Amino acid sequence: QVQLVESGGGLVQPGGSLRLSCAASGPILRINDMDWYRQAPGKERELVATVNNGGTTNYVDFVKGRFTISRDNAKNTVYLQMNSLEPEDTAVYICYAHILNRAVVWGRYWGQGTQVTVSS
Repeated sequence: QVQLVESGGGLVQPGGSLRLSCAASGPILRINDMDWYRQAPGKERELVATVNNGGTTNYVDFVKGRFTISRDNAKNTVYLQMNSLEPEDTAVYICYAHILNRAVVWGRYWGQGTQVTVSS
């Protein structure tokens, strides 16, 4: 069974940095987009950044210049380097991937999320 597992969340002071990781495992043939979303308490889930299997990235405006998404295709892993963190960045960060499994079926997979708290 294909799974996504995030790590790297935690508590950080304003202005600090964190690096999130999300590893895909299981019967995987190919991965297209790998994305990071986030969901703050009382708010809807929102897209943060995307990276395709060619390495092309896209960011939402509120993280441009502060966050960097990257991936290691050999490890089926996507990363999110977050710098200059602000209290407004506090949320559960959730990994998403569009994956072709060995049954040759495309599926949309989500991780369980990792908590990021920015507070002094």
